[in-house]
Amino acid sequence: MAERQISGSVKQDSLSDAEAPKLSDIFDRGWKIFDELDNTNDPLASNSVQVKVRRAISMLEDTSRMAAQLNLFSRNEELEEIATADLKYMLSPALLGALTLKITGREKRLENVQTARAYFMDFLKRCKDYNVSQFTLPESVNESTLARQSPDDPSPTSMTPMPTTSDLVAMAAQRQAKIELYNQKKELEARLDVLRSVESRRADDETSRDFYLLNVRKWVILCLDEVQSIDQEMEILKNMDQLQLGATQAARPSRPPIKPFILTKDALQAQVFGSGYPSLPTMTVNEWYDEHKKNGVLPDQGVPRRVAVEEDTDAQEREEETEKWSEHDDEEALMKAREWDDWKDDHRRGYGNRQNMG
Repeated sequence: MAERQISGSVKQDSLSDAEAPKLSDIFDRGWKIFDELDNTNDPLASNSVQVKVRRAISMLEDTSRMAAQLNLFSRNEELEEIATADLKYMLSPALLGALTLKITGREKRLENVQTARAYFMDFLKRCKDYNVSQFTLPESVNESTLARQSPDDPSPTSMTPMPTTSDLVAMAAQRQAKIELYNQKKELEARLDVLRSVESRRADDETSRDFYLLNVRKWVILCLDEVQSIDQEMEILKNMDQLQLGATQAARPSRPPIKPFILTKDALQAQVFGSGYPSLPTMTVNEWYDEHKKNGVLPDQGVPRRVAVEEDTDAQEREEETEKWSEHDDEEALMKAREWDDWKDDHRRGYGNRQNMG
C-alpha cells in the first residue's frame, strides 16, 4: 500500500506535498521516544525527560488528527479490512494515555489521570469495535461511581459495607482474570521479542501484521490494568482535595467582610472621588481616625488610659498627704509637701534613676 502523506493545507499552508511530514514518520518518532522514556533510568521529573514527554505527546496528537482526517478506522469494517501499514496507528491513543501519566506536577495530577483514562478508553472501545481480543470494557467514570454508592446513601464518602458472598465471588473472579491477563501479557511479550528483530529487517506483510496485532493486544491488557489503577487513584485524589478544602475552611477565621471605601485627604477630595465613583463610599483621614478611635482599635490606644490611671493615683496620694499635714497644722511640712507635688508634676516617674538603664 502506498505511504500515506498529509496534505500541506492540513499541517501548514506554506508546505508543498513533497515537504509535508509523513504520517508514518511522525508516528514512528513518537513511538520511539516513548520506548526510550519507558526504559530510561533518568528521574521522571527531570527537565530532559519532561521535554521528551511533551515532544512525544505532540507527535502522537498529530498522528491521531491525521488518522482521523484520512478516515483510517471505521466501525463498519472488520479487522481484516484494515491495511497492515495502518494497524500501528491504532496504538496512538494508548501511547498518549501512557505518556500523559508521565507528566509530573501534583497540582494537575487529577486532570492528567482523567485525560489518560479518556485516551485508554478510546483505544479500548476501538479495539472492542474491531474485536481485536476478548475482554470486558471498563465502566465509565459516572457508572463506576454510581455502582459504589447505595441507593439510600448517595454520598461517595459513606462507609463501605461489608462484602457479601457474591462480592467475594466477584473479587475472586476478578483476581483470576488479572492472573490470566498477566500470563497473556508475558506470552505476547515473548512472541514480540521474536518478531521485533524480524520486523526491523523489513519483514513481509504477514510478519509485520502479526507484529502490530500483537502490540495492539498487549496494549489492551496494559490499558485495562491502567484504567483500574486510575480509578483507584482518582478516588484518593478527590478525597485529598476535599480534606484540604475542609482544613482550609476550618483554619480561616470567620469575620464580616470589609466594605471597600476610598480614603481621601480631606472633605474636598472626598467630594471629588464621590462624584467620580458613586458606588464606593468615601472617608477622610480624620473620619477614618475618629471611627477607629471610637472602636478602640488604634495602635496607641490603651496607653493614655494607663497613664490616666497613674495620674489619678498620684493625685489621690497628694490629696491624702495634704490632708494629713493640714490636720497637724505644720506649715513647714505642708510647704515641703506642696514643693514635692510641684516637682512631681514637672518630672515623670523614675526621673533621675540611672540604675536601670533602658
